[in-house]
Amino acid sequence: MSKFLIAGLGNIGEEYAETRHNVGFKITEALAAEAGASFVLERLAFYAEMKYRGKQLFLIRPTTYMNLSGKAVHYWMQQLKIPVENLLVCTDDIALPFGRIRMRAKGSSGGHNGLKDIETILTHSNYPRLRFGVGNEFAPGRQVQYVLGTWSAEERKWLPEKIERACEAVKSFATAGLERTMNVVNTKD
Repeated sequence: MSKFLIAGLGNIGEEYAETRHNVGFKITEALAAEAGASFVLERLAFYAEMKYRGKQLFLIRPTTYMNLSGKAVHYWMQQLKIPVENLLVCTDDIALPFGRIRMRAKGSSGGHNGLKDIETILTHSNYPRLRFGVGNEFAPGRQVQYVLGTWSAEERKWLPEKIERACEAVKSFATAGLERTMNVVNTKD
C-alpha cells in the first residue's frame, strides 16, 4: 500500500488555534475528522492515520511551532520511510487570495518560516506543497499580526467549504498523483 505523509503547518496552543497561520492544521484536522481518525501526541507532532482508496495517509501537526517545522517533518519522513515525493506540506500563503489553493512540486519558501525550516533541514526545496491563500489585507509592516490574526467573519463563513476543497486536493495528490492534481487545482478557482 502506498504511504503518504501529509504535514499541516501551524503553531500549537489555544491562542493560535483560529489564526490564518494555522490553516495547515485545519486541513489535516478536517481530513482526520472525515476519516473518523483521531490525533494523538507523539514525538514532535500530533499524529493520525487514515486510509483512502487503498492509500495510507499519515497526518501530522508539528508541535515544534512553525519556525521549526522541518524537524518534525524530517523525523516523520524517516520514521515512516516516506519518500520526499510522497510528502505534502499544507500551509498558508499571503500571496494568494483567500481560499485559493495552489499545489507545487517544489519552489521557494516565499518568506514562509515553516517552509524555510523544512528546506533547511531537507537541504533542498524539491518537495510537494499545497498553499492555501489567506490574502494580504494588511498594512505595510503588519504581516506577522495579519497571519497570526483570526479569520474575519466573512472568511469564517466560507472557510469550511475552502478547507473541504483543500482536503479533496490532498486526497487527489495521494490517488491521482501530483501532476494530475496540479492540473485540476491550479486552474480551478
